[in-house]
Amino acid sequence: MTEKLDRQKAAEIVRDAGGEIVGRTKLQKVAYLLELAGFGEGFPFSYRHYGPYSENLADAIRMADAFGLVVEEERQASWGGGYSIYRATDHVGLAAQTDRAAFARVAASVDSVELELAATAAYLAAVENSPDPWGETARRKPEKANGERMERAKAAYRLLRELKTDQPLPNIV
Repeated sequence: MTEKLDRQKAAEIVRDAGGEIVGRTKLQKVAYLLELAGFGEGFPFSYRHYGPYSENLADAIRMADAFGLVVEEERQASWGGGYSIYRATDHVGLAAQTDRAAFARVAASVDSVELELAATAAYLAAVENSPDPWGETARRKPEKANGERMERAKAAYRLLRELKTDQPLPNIV
């Protein structure tokens, strides 16, 4: 049996998230949370400015676009920066009704900044063994971690923890 190529794995993340993911950061955070929940594709993650990040995933999604498994549409944001919209093509197949797909769809539906905060707190708990991952997230991301956003990030994380997973997400809420 042959191992799935990383480009196929990256495309399947987009497919399972409902066929579309808006934003590179959101793609990274959905993929990281899938890894943490036991549904991952084996992409290695490390901490970067926007939280958990996988260079392998970034390369794989570019290859998925080059091979027609996803279409990446680049757009300009109102603040002047750019962002990408990833759409799975028919070449990646249809998403099955699985716990993984349900988890990916819910994660992808969370606001990008709130998902970044939640994934960062989860990473700090799981990888760095932070005794206060939410507090550490607020310290590292003060411009994003205002009270309302942080509370919404915690609520989104609680929702993800309620979903059926292969391994439980860290209990940080």
